[in-house]
Amino acid sequence: MFKIKKKPDKRKPTILYNIIEDYSEFDAPGNVTACAMTLQEDLAAHAKVLSESYEVPLEKMTKLLTEGGVYVYPQIGGILTRGLFTCRIDPTGAVPKQTWTLDLMQFAEAEQLHQARGIPLDEVAAMVFHRTLPVELTAKLDQKNLGIDYRTLDRAVAKGGDIKYIDFRKDWSPHFKRLCIMPDGRLVETGGLDEFAELHGITSAQAKTLVEQGGTLQVNGEILACQIVNGQPAVARFTAKNYAKAKELAATKRLHIMDALSEVAYSDPVMMRGLVRKELSARP
Repeated sequence: MFKIKKKPDKRKPTILYNIIEDYSEFDAPGNVTACAMTLQEDLAAHAKVLSESYEVPLEKMTKLLTEGGVYVYPQIGGILTRGLFTCRIDPTGAVPKQTWTLDLMQFAEAEQLHQARGIPLDEVAAMVFHRTLPVELTAKLDQKNLGIDYRTLDRAVAKGGDIKYIDFRKDWSPHFKRLCIMPDGRLVETGGLDEFAELHGITSAQAKTLVEQGGTLQVNGEILACQIVNGQPAVARFTAKNYAKAKELAATKRLHIMDALSEVAYSDPVMMRGLVRKELSARP
């Protein structure tokens, strides 16, 4: 019998962003991560990922990324449960394409301005959104390429030229990676709930509950903890020994267990090793 050899899959993974600036610790609703791209936009891939992330029909998302505009989420049972998604495109090309979402409160403010002043909805959506952003990020948006010194960028990123688009994201998707602090100090990146679940040996349902609601989960004698900070999940994994320390700290100081775990992590030089190294490498 002849064995049929499968050809290796040579398709390169989709690169959606090559510049990421995290502002998720800022007060909501301005707690975003600015995800930018200097390479030419892969419209089909970009639309597919954003469509899945924000539950916007693919055809509609493709049109938004091509022409700009807003998508108001439909009512469910006569009740509006979500705000809107918008894509803003500068016809002159001087400003990168930008996408973001407005929550219900922001959408209500934008709709009120739209009706009271007769300003187009996409324009008031931009006014309302940018007003909530951190001052540091707002200042960068007024500068070309976010004011980044291209001499400090990786050559593969810099050679793409100017930033083509910026997605202001808050979600956890396969194309938007987040860090988890491991007991040995490693910072492990995972993209999407399935990859996060696989890393820690838990089910996707457990992962979804943990990152959406926060709390702790026992995994093979260790504790996986997630704290929701300004609507964003911050994840760390603790040894049984450190979890015991945290429980004792919580009891003696009357702290919430998540605060006690944070205190234990910050006082553990091994767990902090990766974060310290990351901060040092990020300094100019």
